[in-house]
Amino acid sequence: MATAEPAANRETSTEHETTRLEAFSDGVFAIAITLLVLEIKVPHFEGTATSSALADALLKQWPSYLALVTSFFTVLIMWVHHHIVLRLVRRADVNLLFVNGFLLLFISVVPFPTAVVAEYLGTPAAPAACTLYAGFFVGISVCFQLLVGSAFRETVLAPDASHATIRRLRRSYWAGPPLYLVATATAPFFPLAAIGICTALWIFWAAMTREC
Repeated sequence: MATAEPAANRETSTEHETTRLEAFSDGVFAIAITLLVLEIKVPHFEGTATSSALADALLKQWPSYLALVTSFFTVLIMWVHHHIVLRLVRRADVNLLFVNGFLLLFISVVPFPTAVVAEYLGTPAAPAACTLYAGFFVGISVCFQLLVGSAFRETVLAPDASHATIRRLRRSYWAGPPLYLVATATAPFFPLAAIGICTALWIFWAAMTREC
């Protein structure tokens, strides 16, 4: 006859389940954030390189530096918020696992729009590159909405989860989709302004972490 699982074993199983979710997610975040730096290329020259030529070539790579910094801090802030959200969760059910996986799909692709912006920001193709970049983050912001919707359910929330923190996070994440849509609509006309909106959003969410 089957016996009830001891409470201690259930607790251990629950903790292990959440730990695996976080460990897997951390791995995806780490890979995505590492791949961003691959867009910084070492300049090469035919013949002998001079200091002025090297300095000029390095300066011309400013779109790559801008794209790297913006995307690096965006992924970093997303990782911090992902940690904050999961800190409020006591168990990971199938719903949360799949929603989290959907978010990780988008996270793993961040290096692609970053590479496009790095390649084309300083060219006439900048509007299309920035439209792709901002539009991609519309998708990520929607994924975060789905994540908090799945994580902030009574069936998975930790008993001591702060409802004030939950309300604050929900309100802050609602700013994502509309403002990224504004950035996407702005990009065809003012590419750098679109990147500026994206940058302002990660600064805003970085400031939010002080209250969590």
